[in-house]
Amino acid sequence: MTDALLETNLNLPNKRSGKVRDLYDVALDDGGEALLIVATDRISAFDVVMANGLPGKGVVLTQISKFWFDLFAADTPHHLVSTDPADVPGLSAAEREALAGRIMLCRKTEVVPIECIARGYITGSGWKDYQASGSVCGIALPAGLRNSDRLEEPLFTPSTKADTGHDENISFDQGVEIVGRELMEWLGETTLRLYRGARAYALERGIILADTKFEFGRLPGQDTPILIDEIFTPDSSRFWPADLWVPGREQESFDKQIVRNYLETVVAAGDWGKTPPGPTLPDEVVARSVARYEEAYRLLTGSSIR
Repeated sequence: MTDALLETNLNLPNKRSGKVRDLYDVALDDGGEALLIVATDRISAFDVVMANGLPGKGVVLTQISKFWFDLFAADTPHHLVSTDPADVPGLSAAEREALAGRIMLCRKTEVVPIECIARGYITGSGWKDYQASGSVCGIALPAGLRNSDRLEEPLFTPSTKADTGHDENISFDQGVEIVGRELMEWLGETTLRLYRGARAYALERGIILADTKFEFGRLPGQDTPILIDEIFTPDSSRFWPADLWVPGREQESFDKQIVRNYLETVVAAGDWGKTPPGPTLPDEVVARSVARYEEAYRLLTGSSIR
C-alpha cells in the first residue's frame, strides 16, 4: 500500500491545519481570492489524529464531495471552483502531482456560524438524547423508537461551535438569535431538501444515509448563502449498507468505525487514553478502512476510484 499524504508545506500564504485538512489562501490570476482545501490522508478519532493515515482517503473524500456538488449544482450554488491542481497558481510540477485528486479550489465566503445537521434515523448522540428525554435536540419524538430506527420525517438540528471548538447542539430559536429567523428558515429548508434528495439517491445504490451535516457561507455582497465545505462524505455523514440495516442495534458503517472499534480495544487494554498523540494503526485496520471508503465511492458514483 502506498504511503499516506499526511502533511503539506506549499509555498502559499496563511496555512492553517485542521485535524485532516490543510488550508491555504490563493491569489487567482484574475485578481480574485480563493481558498485551497487539501484533503490529506490523516485520520482522527475521538478528536485525536492518529500517528499514521489511510492512504488515498483524502482523494476519496474530495471526489465524493465533487460528485455531490455536481449533482446538486443546478439548484444549490456552491463554493467549488476546481479540483484540478493546474488551476492553483504557484505550485511546482511535483506538488501538482502529489495533490492530484485531493484539492478543492473554492470561492472565499463569510461562513454562516450555524452547522446544519439533518437526521433521518435515530442514532449516535440523537439516540442518547432520545433515551434520556424522549426528544432529539428538543424535538419531541414518538415513544418506542429503537436505536437506528428510520424517522418518519427527517429532523433539522442545528449546532454551533463552542469556545472549545466542539460542536454544541442548539435549538432553532437559539439559531434565530444568532442569524435571524429568515436565514434560519432558509437553512432548515435547504438542509432537509438536500438530505432528502441525497438519501433517495443513495438508497437506490444500496446505501442508507442516516444523517449528515452542512455548512454554508455568503459571498461578498450577496445575501443568500451558498453550500461550502465537504458534503455527503463518509466523514460528514453516516453511511450504512442498506442490506445489513437492522434497527435495535448499532449498524455497520462506511466511515471510520473500523478505526474506532480498533481503538476501543487499545483503550480497554490500557494502552491509550484517548489523548494525543494517537497510536499507530495496524496495517490490517488501515487496509480494511481504505477498502470501506473506496466501496462507498464505488456504490455512489458507479465507478472505481483507482
